[in-house]
Amino acid sequence: MGLSIGIVGLPNVGKSTLFNALSSAKAEAANYPFCTIEPNVGVVVVPDPRLAALDSVVHADRIVPAAIEFVDIAGLVRGAHKGEGLGNQFLAHIREVDAIVQVARCFDDPNVVHVENRVDPVADIETVTTELCLKDLDTVNKRGERARKMLKTGAALEKLAVEMCDALAKHLDQGLPARTFPLPDHAEAPGIVRELHLLTAKPTFYVANVDEASIANLAANPHYRALTQHAEKEKAPVVAISAALEAQIAELDPADRPEFLASAGLTEPGLHALVRTGFELLGLITFFTAGKPEVRAWTVKRGARAPQAAGVIHTDFEKGFIKAEVIWWEDFVKLGGEAKAREAGKLAIEGKDYVVRDGDVMHFRFNV
Repeated sequence: MGLSIGIVGLPNVGKSTLFNALSSAKAEAANYPFCTIEPNVGVVVVPDPRLAALDSVVHADRIVPAAIEFVDIAGLVRGAHKGEGLGNQFLAHIREVDAIVQVARCFDDPNVVHVENRVDPVADIETVTTELCLKDLDTVNKRGERARKMLKTGAALEKLAVEMCDALAKHLDQGLPARTFPLPDHAEAPGIVRELHLLTAKPTFYVANVDEASIANLAANPHYRALTQHAEKEKAPVVAISAALEAQIAELDPADRPEFLASAGLTEPGLHALVRTGFELLGLITFFTAGKPEVRAWTVKRGARAPQAAGVIHTDFEKGFIKAEVIWWEDFVKLGGEAKAREAGKLAIEGKDYVVRDGDVMHFRFNV
């Protein structure tokens, strides 16, 4: 679907190290600010054990997982909203992504420079959020001014826009992101905010970059505890990762990873949780097609109907949609494929109003 998540944070908190572990597109990682100037882009596979389960039935020639795009964006400093540091590039690149993951440093190490000479993940998060809020505040104030000028025309929508912009400006001025702004009970309210394309309205979650020792006992890490308490206030997810450890895992031969993970007290790379969190935050679900040529995961927005899912495969499928044959993935695996699922009455014929479930195995009938 071409959706992307921007990795943001202050310089030297582990963004590029994290990106390197996520993606085969390697970003330079170094112990000084502004190492990343142009954003690095990597397409990352969404881990999904259901693909292997489906393949155990059909023995496909290839398996194609879902993927999501991560963008490593230059580090931000105070004053970015006014163009300080690489502020203009930073804000422009954030505007282009669909969601944000803020990385905060949650480890002490005198050998790793911090741009503000202290380790305080909550302050790091607040610095980034404040800069984004200030940029959004400028956008909101301009919209409010325009709405006031248009009040003379008697447009009811502009009266609502003035009221909303005033309230939203106060909200942002307190350093609170637009995504936590309580919308008034009015049908046009969501559209007014949506048209502003605010940076702080983007879905956001946090990565606590901890040291390797903390992975087994996060509760003992005071920086992690502080960050999770802060995130709870806006109901934002937090994923704890040791970026340095994940970078080591990514460099290993796949056959050697299970033993290394076990030695670190992990059952899977922490990056898997990060990718899944980003996928869910974007409101995405997966449906499957399964046959001898391939087993493939397809991505749609939660709430998508059958014709929209068909259109993800090919636009002609949506235009000429007739019906969808749907099998729940567990039934497909347990019963041994489409033919046996049909015999057992587990294959459903669905029409245009069918809402796709996360885990459906689908086959579309169409006519162009």
